[in-house]
Amino acid sequence: MKTYVQPGNTVTLTAPYAVTSGDGLLVGSIFGVASGTAALGEGVEAALVGVYELKKLGSQAWAVGDRIYWDNTARQTTKVTTSNTLIGVATEAVAGGSGDVIGRVRLNGAF
Repeated sequence: MKTYVQPGNTVTLTAPYAVTSGDGLLVGSIFGVASGTAALGEGVEAALVGVYELKKLGSQAWAVGDRIYWDNTARQTTKVTTSNTLIGVATEAVAGGSGDVIGRVRLNGAF
């Protein structure tokens, strides 16, 4: 097909803030996980699909299948819907508490 460009599992995005490998980033409605380091305004390859361990709001407990959102102000995942962007679902239960600050998320990649 002559209009085909790429599979779209990863794309190059302009970093809206400094990121390092494994950080989440939101550009418009596109959420991805950075595959490298980039300063504000630099291009960075970002994964749009897959399961990733991402920083989360520590006080929240997650159940498998919970909808997970990106809080772009705090730059972390959350179950709070207000003013946040849906990015995927939890693939593993995690207890709430100050020590539980990482959660596994399957990215939707559909936005």
